[in-house]
Amino acid sequence: MLGKFLAKNKAASQTESKPAATAFLGKLLVKKRPPVLGVDISASSVKVLELSQTGDHFRVERYAVEAMPQNAMVEHSITEVDQVAQAISRAVKRSGSRLKHVALAVAGSHVISKIVNMPAGLTERDMQTQIEMEADRHIPYPLDEVNMDFHVLGPTSEGSDQVNVLLAACRKEIVDDYAAVADSAGLTPTVIDIETYAMENAYGLIARNMAGAGMEKTVAVMDIGATTTTINVMHNSRSVYTRDHTFGGRQLTEEIQRRYGLSYEEAGLAKKQGGLPDNYQTEVLRPFMEALSQEVMRALQFFYSSSPFNSVDQVLLAGGCAQIAGIDELLAARVGVAVAVANPFSSMSLASRIKPQMLAADAPSLMISCGLALRGFDA
Repeated sequence: MLGKFLAKNKAASQTESKPAATAFLGKLLVKKRPPVLGVDISASSVKVLELSQTGDHFRVERYAVEAMPQNAMVEHSITEVDQVAQAISRAVKRSGSRLKHVALAVAGSHVISKIVNMPAGLTERDMQTQIEMEADRHIPYPLDEVNMDFHVLGPTSEGSDQVNVLLAACRKEIVDDYAAVADSAGLTPTVIDIETYAMENAYGLIARNMAGAGMEKTVAVMDIGATTTTINVMHNSRSVYTRDHTFGGRQLTEEIQRRYGLSYEEAGLAKKQGGLPDNYQTEVLRPFMEALSQEVMRALQFFYSSSPFNSVDQVLLAGGCAQIAGIDELLAARVGVAVAVANPFSSMSLASRIKPQMLAADAPSLMISCGLALRGFDA
């Protein structure tokens, strides 16, 4: 699958030993693709999003969020292809989108990347040959078991005759599973991206509204999902660090389930829709919010200890747990920096079918699907 599709990106160096790579999937000379539906597959849900563009302005045309069957995704891997494909089909049907080309993203933890130096001015064929030689040294799998691609980042230094090239590789079985769920849902996988850089794309929309368009700013995007919290730090609007932490909203769901004798599905609905006993706020939700604050502070400390940075200017909350009322204020008090809930749609217009309040509530969970939908407008 890698080598068939294109997902160009503003690649950036990483401080982790195995960072998420730039979006990959070849055909580097493709100039235009059909519009794509952004499809974000996570442990708890499938999010689909369709955007349109007029000039530099984007509009939200359609979107939907569909619950994922429990254990259909385990540790960022698709374990039940049919169940995931059915969830995607339901989400697309609910959204009303007629797009058939889709962009999906694999987790950064499945991708191995390495920045290598190469002579400037190589032809694409010669660079491909050298990349394969480098890959044999850096990729700890047989090359026939991986899909890989590369992206030229630029000169190693001013006036240098060497360029930095980002090599990215992912196990074929992972990429094939993502392609299979799209095919089974009757869709065409045009782009297979990396979650880290889909998030970076969506963050770029938010950065536009910051002072200086986000330049000279260091912002930690905390994506708090069902089972994993991913910190993705942006500096000058580019990802410079990413790391997964095992903590997520499923812990709250399971505590509701245990405390009130509900099924997992009932607990998930109650968490979102309310109607729980009066002691829920003080005895269940508040302790979870405090634990979440501790995880965010721990994630930031990991970042500071393994990078040249010792502070961030802001924390942006993404993912389902960002919707918890008051979590931004609590985190701001604990972390000591400004905290905001991510909304990449704040400057977009909305189709008449989109309910503004509902989109605003779902926005933090739609960051990755937004970054993927933007792939349809790459030059």
